[in-house]
Amino acid sequence: MESKGNMLSVFSLGGLNEIGKNMYAIEYGNDIVLIDCGNKFPDESLLGIDLIIPDFSYLIENQLRVRALIVTHGHEDHIGGVPFFLKKINVPVYATRFTLGLIELKLKEHRILRESERIEVHSESVVSIGEMDISFFKVNHSIPDCLGVVFNTPEGTIVHTGDFKFDLTPANNERPDIHKMAEIGSKGVLLLLSESTNAERPGYTPSEQTVGKNIEQIFMRAKRKVIVSTFASNVSRIHQVFNAAMKTNRKLALLGRSMVNVVGVAMEHGYLTVPEGMLINARDINDMPPEKVTILCTGSQGETMAALSRLSTGNFRDVEILSEDMVILAAGPIPGNERNITSIIDNLYKLGAHVIYGSGSSSGMHVSGHGYQEDLRLMLTLMKPKYFVPIHGEYRMLYHHRMLAESVGVEDGHTFILKNGEVLDIEHSIAKSTRTIPNGNTYVDGVDVGNMEFVLRDRKKISEEGMLMIIIPMNKQEEKLLAEPEFISRGFVDQNFSELRKEMKQRTMDIINELHEANRYSWNVMKKQIKREIAQFVKEQTRKEPMIVPILMDI
Repeated sequence: MESKGNMLSVFSLGGLNEIGKNMYAIEYGNDIVLIDCGNKFPDESLLGIDLIIPDFSYLIENQLRVRALIVTHGHEDHIGGVPFFLKKINVPVYATRFTLGLIELKLKEHRILRESERIEVHSESVVSIGEMDISFFKVNHSIPDCLGVVFNTPEGTIVHTGDFKFDLTPANNERPDIHKMAEIGSKGVLLLLSESTNAERPGYTPSEQTVGKNIEQIFMRAKRKVIVSTFASNVSRIHQVFNAAMKTNRKLALLGRSMVNVVGVAMEHGYLTVPEGMLINARDINDMPPEKVTILCTGSQGETMAALSRLSTGNFRDVEILSEDMVILAAGPIPGNERNITSIIDNLYKLGAHVIYGSGSSSGMHVSGHGYQEDLRLMLTLMKPKYFVPIHGEYRMLYHHRMLAESVGVEDGHTFILKNGEVLDIEHSIAKSTRTIPNGNTYVDGVDVGNMEFVLRDRKKISEEGMLMIIIPMNKQEEKLLAEPEFISRGFVDQNFSELRKEMKQRTMDIINELHEANRYSWNVMKKQIKREIAQFVKEQTRKEPMIVPILMDI
């Protein structure tokens, strides 16, 4: 897609009709400014995949026009793709102090910290890029230093809310900039992009303060160790755990790499103050009375290798959960993680622990960082947009958010529920969506980054049907079969396999002999013939279709 003169265009490369890998773009003239670059984690169908990040192909094609990346806050679904993006297009990154601290951890891991340009901004900053003046406003969320972003363009003003709720009594005292939001709205907003995660939930999101009180009460009742698992990025929640530990005269140990890293960044930048001597190492836990110990760990979403999962199965070195210990899951389950979380809770009960879990009011240990319906209505009312695009949510959430917008005065037909890659063009204050850009998922598998559709297809086939390897010992130079083929089965089991093996062995040797007699002793031809005929035979005999892998051993 080439520049459309001075037309104002908005599109998403992630975050529409899904939760995760958020990435949005504002394009005016010859300038493209990006908002966020996150990842999302794969489901069970994506075998072996570590992360899913946005498809950068359009941006790479137009990289000379990409000017900057603005990051609204430091959650993984907003920063997880940043190092992968900067390896492709090295542009300045604008973010708040805490968010930059978390991004820098990732850039160090990817060894590109020195090459990247990072520019700190805050709610009073103004950045000029081309014909766009970009400003910011404070919002509440479940991580410090969150911003909404305002793009003032010759065509009109676009507002991106970031992730937000309206918490008037936040635990970290970072109150939302409501007066500034109202001022922005009073000047006229052409287009609002607003997050939709909790658009189905009525009312206002409860304050984080309520969680702190409940945590303190649990700590006071606990007779032995207290183990708290929460999102490492939720610094307010972590601060509340620290406060409860101090009030009950407990030391605190951190378990899990991300927990250690985030607490380190929060302490370094002044977002978390810890009394000297309060933090202890995991290996010191068993040397202390259990009623004097708190453990703060990762794994609230049931991640297999995270600290809580390993603790629940007794596989964490130097630390174990014993009968009467108190375990608190201070986080709500992300959809799709329920099964793994339930398994961990069962394991904890088997160890004799007291377990407090459940989202919202059921446990009192968690409140959402995303606005409920009344929060979303308030944002719409403050901004009074002419056009509205709900973002950051699955389709039903975007749909409910559209209904909320219409309920507070956004005109029918002025709300666009877009898909990733669909472009909203605005010219002479008229918005329309009639074109698309290339878009999809990019998979990260170890050090490999790309489409990987063929790799996933093979993994899926092996996981469902198994694999059958045919080892063929030959003297390739003399075109001579030196011994009978050997068959190795992995994940393909049949009670009559010994009989099948005999028939497959004979058929393989017949194929080799026939090709030799026909003077077609090419390995590529032989491999295709063996794969085709053995696959057909196995399917006829077993109704299964394992992956057939002929392997020539040149002896």
